[in-house]
Amino acid sequence: MLIAAAVCPHPPLLIPAATGAPGAQDAELGRLRAACHHAVDALLAERPDLIAIVGAAPRTAEYPPQAPGRLHDLGIPFTVGQPAPGSPVLPLSLTIGKWLLSEHDAWKAAWWGIASAAPPAECLQLGEKLAALAPRVALLAMGDGPARRARAAPHAADPEADRYDDQLTAALAAADPTALAALDPRQDRPMEIAGRPAWQVLAGAAGPDSFVAELRYGGAPFEVSYVVASWRRAH
Repeated sequence: MLIAAAVCPHPPLLIPAATGAPGAQDAELGRLRAACHHAVDALLAERPDLIAIVGAAPRTAEYPPQAPGRLHDLGIPFTVGQPAPGSPVLPLSLTIGKWLLSEHDAWKAAWWGIASAAPPAECLQLGEKLAALAPRVALLAMGDGPARRARAAPHAADPEADRYDDQLTAALAAADPTALAALDPRQDRPMEIAGRPAWQVLAGAAGPDSFVAELRYGGAPFEVSYVVASWRRAH
């Protein structure tokens, strides 16, 4: 049963080793990092039996608990976890999730990548599966919002991306799994959205149950939309 959830983005810049010299937007980045850490703290405070971490990946698959995360493909000499011979490397989404959890005591965890193109039905089904893995399951859903503004037309107005951001933040702030389940996968590619599959896994895990939500962060400090939220089962 899902008892709590946290939603965090997965940009490499969350990791201090990836950012290099301080810049003008350090204050905003600090707020984003703090929101993510607070969301994870709140998740663990619910004392789950299992934490399920889910994020976009090349294909839908479970990763072994010992799988490391690396940023070497991005030119950043960073590794989280202990690499073992033959162990797969986590995708970026789960690498950032592993880093967020690395400062905490060991927890029983299930690491799942969800295919970036997975249809909503597959995402919802995986969410239901994860919620049934233990009596008290907490879900950490890793995902970025629209990135088109950064890659196509930095600093340009993008009303379509703004509307998507409003729809997403409203769904997360209201703990509304139905609204998350209704996100249109056809928008992923044109708006370069990485988080939709993970958010719909959360919708499947939550099902018809009631949750109390806290929206901890919402913004596009680097022309990419990031949202941080916490859900806790309503008593």
